[in-house]
Amino acid sequence: MSVSSLIEQVVGAFRERDPDGRIKASPAWHDLETADREVAFAETLTQRSLEAALDADGLSSTAKAVLARIQRG
Repeated sequence: MSVSSLIEQVVGAFRERDPDGRIKASPAWHDLETADREVAFAETLTQRSLEAALDADGLSSTAKAVLARIQRG
């Protein structure tokens, strides 16, 4: 798999969960070299900022997911 495909997987908001509901680390993250992880981190910050800018409430997908879990209790 190409580095750009791995970075795209890491930057995406979707995260698998284990049977207890805990978020699992992206397998793609472990396949990246340190420098590529830094690129993925920077791209993730940009992506979440864009999501928040486009959202009526100013929330990223991550913020929405956290709030939904809090509201479920």
